[in-house]
Amino acid sequence: MSTPTPTPTPPPPPSAADTPAAAAATPAPTPSGGSKVRLAVFVAAGLLVALALAFFVSPEASSKPDGLNKVAIDEGFADEEAAHDLEDGPLAGYGVEGVDDERLSTGLSGIIGVAVTFALAGGAVLALRLVQGRRTATVSVTDTAQSEA
Repeated sequence: MSTPTPTPTPPPPPSAADTPAAAAATPAPTPSGGSKVRLAVFVAAGLLVALALAFFVSPEASSKPDGLNKVAIDEGFADEEAAHDLEDGPLAGYGVEGVDDERLSTGLSGIIGVAVTFALAGGAVLALRLVQGRRTATVSVTDTAQSEA
C-alpha cells in the first residue's frame, strides 16, 4: 500500500493591502519611548566624550605649524600673511582671552568650540524635523480631505 503524496496548496492571491501603493501609504511606525531615551543617552554620551577630549587632549596638540602654515613657510609666502578681522577676538589663537594658564585656556577654548558646534548642529536637526513634521502634517490633511471627497 502506498500513501498518497499531499499536493502543495498554492499561496493565496495578494490582497490590496499587499500592493506597493498600500505599503507606501502605510505610515512608518513611530519610535517607542525606549528608543528615544536610548538616542538621548547616546547623544549625551557622545557630547561628554567630545567635551572631555576637547578639554584634556587639545592642550596636548602639536605646536608645530599645521598643513597650510607649513606649506606657506616651505614655499616662502608666510611673510605675506595679512591681519585677520577676528585675530583679536576672545577665542583667537586656540585660547580664551583673559585666562593666563595656557593649558586651561586651550581646554576652555576646545569646550566652547564643541558647545557651539553641538548647538548649531542640534539647531539644524530640530529645524529640519520641524519642516519635515509640517510637510507630513500637510500631506496627511490633504490625503484625508481627498479621501473624504
